[in-house]
Amino acid sequence: MSDPQALVKTLDFQLNIQSDNESLLYDATLEARSVYNESIRLAKQDVDWDAISSRIADDSNLVKNTTQCLVSKALGAMENYYEYDDFGLPSHTKDGSYPLRANYEEGYNLSLTDDRDVTFRISAKPYKHVKGVLEGSDAHLDILKTALESDEWKIGTAEALFHSDNPELHVNVTNTEQTVRDKYDSRTLVGVDVNEDNVALSALSEDGVENTLVIDFPEIKFERHRYFTMRKRVQNAGKDSIHDTLEGREERFVHDRLHKVSRHIVEWSQQFEKPCIVFEDLKDMRDSIDYGVRMNRRLHHLPFRALQYYTSSKAAFEGIPTVWINPEYTSQRCPICGHTERANRSKKRFKCKDCEHQDHSDRGASVNIAVKGIKKLDGNVPALNSLPTVRKVRRQASGAVDAPTVTHDTV
Repeated sequence: MSDPQALVKTLDFQLNIQSDNESLLYDATLEARSVYNESIRLAKQDVDWDAISSRIADDSNLVKNTTQCLVSKALGAMENYYEYDDFGLPSHTKDGSYPLRANYEEGYNLSLTDDRDVTFRISAKPYKHVKGVLEGSDAHLDILKTALESDEWKIGTAEALFHSDNPELHVNVTNTEQTVRDKYDSRTLVGVDVNEDNVALSALSEDGVENTLVIDFPEIKFERHRYFTMRKRVQNAGKDSIHDTLEGREERFVHDRLHKVSRHIVEWSQQFEKPCIVFEDLKDMRDSIDYGVRMNRRLHHLPFRALQYYTSSKAAFEGIPTVWINPEYTSQRCPICGHTERANRSKKRFKCKDCEHQDHSDRGASVNIAVKGIKKLDGNVPALNSLPTVRKVRRQASGAVDAPTVTHDTV
């Protein structure tokens, strides 16, 4: 058995800042961007990572602890995530303001007033503080007040940032009493296959495939291509300021859609007995992508890891564990007979060359992912003689919209 995982939640608040200190906070977020970018620059120059923090802290106009937090975040991005520019080269530097990250009681403080308001003090610059009152949803405020008054929640790092020109504080809290269920205690494995324009889900128990769902989100690919075209045009026109604005709009649009899709995945998984969500480990996928300049740009910009991270985080808060498996052959293997061949799959159509089973190709991959999850947890894989009908939904701004049902016999 593995150790239970504590629940971590991010609470979002608006900052009601006293006096005219909003400009001080904004200047600090610009300095945070400089620290982040300098960390990336030094890391690319093969400077010893352990020495980067102290090297930058000497020149940074931020509190030392805050500088250390930003350097740690930058190096973590270098190690675990990849973003690619138009030429396929790794690029991690940021434009505009950047979230000011700080540890509780070192870079920022919170307190509860007699009127039950939560006040904040953020160390924006050395010996310069931004003060005021937090505003936000009752649910988030209630959790934060509980954390300030009891040991049920532990307050951790926070990020001060500007969203649509409005100052916000995002606070991480950990529930020390509630935990994520042990993954070995799972009864249903939900395989998640993340693709360019959809995510396919299959719930597998000892009785077979319980249900399956395909969530379409073609607007992410469409909007990314549209923003890419606009950025190239303004870049060629020399309007770099507009370029940065478009990049920010694209990022907010994509993150909003990913949060909606990830929430749908978790809610769908909750209907099954003791679910465990299974992901492909795609952290090394980008290194192996080489399909030409145009296709490389499309695939390198797809938010596979981001969707997995958002889903895993939301699942953890519902007590649902996650498992990561090797993605090898998940899209080429027949879930019925086990025959593996690249020619089995053609776009969204899967037809096994051995047993002639036909299926929605992404659904088939999600079943294989769930099977690998069961094997990783040393469970018994059920016999798969048939698969249920595939139901498709499409994510829109207003929520999930049912699309025509697709059966594996007619794909």
